[in-house]
Amino acid sequence: MRYLDPKADLTFKKVFGEHPDLVISLLNALLPFDQPEEEVVSVEYLPAEMVPENPLRKNSIVDVRCKDARGRQFIVEMQMVWSHEFKMRVLFNASKAYVRQLHEGEDYELLQPVYSLNLVNEIFEPDMEQYYHYYRLVHSERTDKVIDGLHLVFIELPKFKPHNYSEKKMQVLWLRYLTEISEHTRQAPQELLDNPEVHKALTELEESAFTDAELLGYDKFWDIISVERTLIGSIKRRYNEGMKKGMAEGMAAGIEKGMAEGIERGIAKGEHNKQLEIARNLKQMGLPAEAIIQATGLSPEDIAGLS
Repeated sequence: MRYLDPKADLTFKKVFGEHPDLVISLLNALLPFDQPEEEVVSVEYLPAEMVPENPLRKNSIVDVRCKDARGRQFIVEMQMVWSHEFKMRVLFNASKAYVRQLHEGEDYELLQPVYSLNLVNEIFEPDMEQYYHYYRLVHSERTDKVIDGLHLVFIELPKFKPHNYSEKKMQVLWLRYLTEISEHTRQAPQELLDNPEVHKALTELEESAFTDAELLGYDKFWDIISVERTLIGSIKRRYNEGMKKGMAEGMAAGIEKGMAEGIERGIAKGEHNKQLEIARNLKQMGLPAEAIIQATGLSPEDIAGLS
């Protein structure tokens, strides 16, 4: 038996975007619910694409979006390549989902929290040991004073080691599912097979369950990820080299203020150019514009202008 990797776009959406019981289990296992009554009981899937009411505003596409009977919304993202833009996109999408709950004339009391669960297949906090990062609005001195509304969770999958932690059982099982299962897996760990929900999710990954066209798209996804990582690595190297050269020249010239302003402008321009270069390559590979926008954070106008 051959499994596909659950972190790929095709498989992740198939498992968690088509099976309410599985996404409910994942949310309850990985979200910071302190009390049993906070846990998700049922969900209704929502469109993954959040089209703005104003056509001039930015469009958003996420992997999985749903809400429960209480009206709480849940956004789930699987991100293979980390970038600063992704963190900003997470905040943007969660904020958009939060403010769009109300229609004109409705009371603010109707607002329900939005939870954004983001599974990242790279380490983005190398100086921190923990792999679980939970952000919310808290008082700077009294962290028990909270403004409820947005709950952002980022999980660094490469840091997860089940024997090093004592999380609740389902959290360990789902993170093992995401980190231990790949296309090289021939026999899943028995602990995963013994759990009905994870077993069902494993069944959805069996290669025989996919059409030839889906398998072709699966392989193309990994080709795109490989190209994106190569491009980002190359751009980062060139960027660092340019930064060093620019700082050396600026210091030699003794223009301290100008150097600081130039570095700030260079960082902003360099970040934008990096995303444009990635988008151009993805567009040449035939990736749909919606997917390029999701991967880079660029606007539809930026994508349309690429040749």
